[in-house]
Parts: sequence; C-alpha cells; structure tokens
Amino acid sequence: MELGVYGLSAKAVLGPAETARLARRAEELGYRSWWVGDHVVLPSPRVPESPMAPTDPILDPLVHLSYVAALTERMELGTGILILPQRNPLVLAKQVASLDVLSGGRVLLGVAPGYLEGELAALGVRLSERAGRTDEYLAAMRQLWTAAEPEFHGRYADFAGVDAHPRPVRPGGPRVVVGGHSPAAYRRAVRSGHGWIGVGGSPADLAGHLEGLRKAAAEVARPAGLGRLEITFLQVDPVEVDAPSALRYAESGVDRLLVYPLPLEDAAAVEEFLERHAGLLRHLGG
Repeated sequence: MELGVYGLSAKAVLGPAETARLARRAEELGYRSWWVGDHVVLPSPRVPESPMAPTDPILDPLVHLSYVAALTERMELGTGILILPQRNPLVLAKQVASLDVLSGGRVLLGVAPGYLEGELAALGVRLSERAGRTDEYLAAMRQLWTAAEPEFHGRYADFAGVDAHPRPVRPGGPRVVVGGHSPAAYRRAVRSGHGWIGVGGSPADLAGHLEGLRKAAAEVARPAGLGRLEITFLQVDPVEVDAPSALRYAESGVDRLLVYPLPLEDAAAVEEFLERHAGLLRHLGG
C-alpha cells in the first residue's frame, strides 16, 4: 500500500512558496501521490452540503497540479475528484493529455458527477444530467486519447473528423479513478474506471464501500483492458491515521491510502502532519 496526500491546493497552503516546500517535502518523505479537489464556484450563501464556504480559496486542480509537476519527479498527480459534467470533455481531454506529457505520465484522473446543485447550475448543468454527462464525457475523452480516428456521438458530446495530439504518455490514456459512494458510482467504477476513490473515517467505513463494489461487479461487466480495480481511500474525521488502522487498510486491499493534513490554515502544522504520518510506511514495511 502506498501513501498519498490530499487537499493542499486550498486555504493557507495554496501559495507558490508553500506549495513548493510541501510538495518537495512530501516526495522526500516517501509519499507516492498528491491529490487535490475541485470547485469552480461554490454556493453563496453556503448550503449545508457544501464542504467549503464560498470565500474559502481553492485553486483549479489542473493548474495546481501542473505547478506541482514541475516541482517534483516521482509523485503521481491526482484529482480527487474533478467534477466531470461541468467541464467540456474535449477541452479537458487536451488539458489532461498536456499535463500527462509534461509530468512524464504521472496523471491520475479522479472524476465524479458532483452533487452541489448550485455549482452545477451555474455552469449550465442540470442535476438530472450529471450522471449521463459523466458517462459520455469519459467515453468521449478516451476516443481522443486512444482512437486512430476519434469519433463520438452522444446526447451531450458529439464529434467526428477531428483529432488531438499529443496523446497521453500512458497507453490507453491516464488512469481514471471514479469517485462516489452510491450504487451507481460503484457500477461506474467497475465499468469505466481503472480504480475507485472514496472517503471515510475508518477501515470499517471502507468495508462497506468494498461490499458495494463487490455487488456492482456482479451487476456490470468490467472491460478486461482496465485490469484489476485499484482502491484509493481518503481518511477524514478523524484525519489522524494510526498504525493499526493503516495495517487494516493494507490488509483490506487498499492500493493508496490518502491522508488529509488539517488544519490547512497553518502551513507549519501541515508539514508536521506529513512528517508524522510518513512513519506509517515503516509499520507497513515501506
């Protein structure tokens, strides 16, 4: 099991100096991946389901990851997650391929349909369309990344007679990680993702998600080209991960355990958190 870090594109740690110091330090400490979230806009005033206040700063994930790519050499660069239906799939395919080329094939594209109605509506997406757009956009982007003559005809994306280069570094395009905790999300991960990403507070929470993924695997076919479904899990509430929990995650089959170095208002505390949790690798034999 690898360790990754999540969330350092917001609040007090989003500046260039803080990002440079923390990204380089994380790589030195042995973290294998760096993940960030996505909100183009946030409901104002804040609604109960919103994870952030409308005045909380958060960087665009692909711009942020491009900066981190230039500062690091080995860490994979993940969106956890990018809200797919509110992005133009052709533009996004070009952006992701560009980042993959410049980073040497380190992109992990985490996607989900989103859930904040105000944010989706402001970007021209109806809540009822989010699942359909997510599925179509994934298929459309894969055409642009892999097909000799890209072509896609759907309700929300429709193109032919075009091409886009450079292609991503990884054969088949960047690894796609599907987020979400609903039966539909589990099915989408099995059907369309190289992996699944979820959130919870304990190994017991993860067990429930794994059961949902097992049920989904019995309901939908998984293309052989996607390989084994990788599991990425972010522990929150509490954010502190102890050694016994880390061992349980590893034994459950987690490929990447992500830690969330709160509070983001204190860059020094974030660095201390990263140093403290890097010790989990010793307990796992890493």
